[in-house]
Amino acid sequence: MNDYQLEVTKKLLEINTIKIQPSSPFTWASGWLSPIYCDNRKVLSYPATRTFICDQFVRIIKEKYPQAEIIAGVATGAIAHGVLVAEKLGLPFVYVRSKPKDHGLENLIEGDLQVGQKVVIIEDLVSTGGSSLKAAEALSNFGGDVLGMVAIFTYDFPVANENFKKAGVELSTLSNYQTLIKLAFDEGEVTLEEMENLQNWRKNPAEWGR
Repeated sequence: MNDYQLEVTKKLLEINTIKIQPSSPFTWASGWLSPIYCDNRKVLSYPATRTFICDQFVRIIKEKYPQAEIIAGVATGAIAHGVLVAEKLGLPFVYVRSKPKDHGLENLIEGDLQVGQKVVIIEDLVSTGGSSLKAAEALSNFGGDVLGMVAIFTYDFPVANENFKKAGVELSTLSNYQTLIKLAFDEGEVTLEEMENLQNWRKNPAEWGR
């Protein structure tokens, strides 16, 4: 656990971006039951937290990808964060739709991406990695040189780690599931029994709670 991951996690919890309810789970669009729900869209409503998140993105990009030439956001949750990061770095910005528009130019990538440009992708949340990696694939297929992806939060599922490894995309995150539940336990937000339950969910989310 890095200091910045702990600090980001604290800030996300302070503004109720992350809710932990092992005894009253949420249902995801996939049908999975989940003891946790993460809504990073709330970050945009809190200027101090929004700025801190942006600064952490910028710091990581400067450290790991100083050669970056353009920032790409994944629609829709990461568009605003991507714009803030691009503005701070003085770089161009594009965003990737989940699917092409069904009218007009039928764009999948919005903005001007030049073939060969070195791209860093901003994402708000990574679960299995499917939609995030589709965005990376779209940018690569267009001719962009994807350097890596930086996200606010990852559930750190083994399947996601494997998917990113197979795709050859480096993922860095500002916060993660293990940091979250450890902090929640240390602060008395969850019991030891709930902690074990939360660990079991991460190992097999598709079957958990059934």
